[in-house]
Amino acid sequence: MLLTACSSEPDDGMQFSGGDTDGMYGAVLDRPYTVPTTPLTDTGGAPYSLAGDTDKRLTLVFFGFVNCPDICHIVMSSLTSGLTRLDEDVSDQVEVVFVTTDPTRDTEQVLRDYLDRYDESYVGLTGDLDTIIEIAKPLAVAVEKGEKLPSGGYDVAHSTHVVGIGSDDKAPILWTEETSAAQFADDLAVLLAGDGPALNLKP
Repeated sequence: MLLTACSSEPDDGMQFSGGDTDGMYGAVLDRPYTVPTTPLTDTGGAPYSLAGDTDKRLTLVFFGFVNCPDICHIVMSSLTSGLTRLDEDVSDQVEVVFVTTDPTRDTEQVLRDYLDRYDESYVGLTGDLDTIIEIAKPLAVAVEKGEKLPSGGYDVAHSTHVVGIGSDDKAPILWTEETSAAQFADDLAVLLAGDGPALNLKP
């Protein structure tokens, strides 16, 4: 089996840069991260850039993998449940993107089948692992490729926070793996109503 692991903190000194709650459950960053323009491939086989192809007011990005034993499912379930607590006209302003850290096994079809269990509108991205690692770095997501295994895959560990991207291709807010569905719902409702910190969301 391809052994994988989730780490709860970014590695190699990549810590959240001066995050403050600012009345939110998520960490609002003093210095928002710049979102890379490099495209990956979506589950339909088309190129997709986290900077160029996210067109909703707020995009939530999570790096994980289908065969994750626990944390990935917990985060995706909490996020999905949080969105279902919002009115549809509010939740429709949010896009969810799942980037695989296990592209050897997470083919386009495997990703699509996995994400459809949560919501058919979710975007799934795959690609070359080295490219995924480079895209993750500016978002303080550590993706570590370990030793090659007999299966042909790699031992992979990754950070487990959710990244929020605004309309200016900056990531100004992060949520940890411990964020509950109710906390996601509360934060998203405040942000999309324009009552929270200024995160430069589209009108």
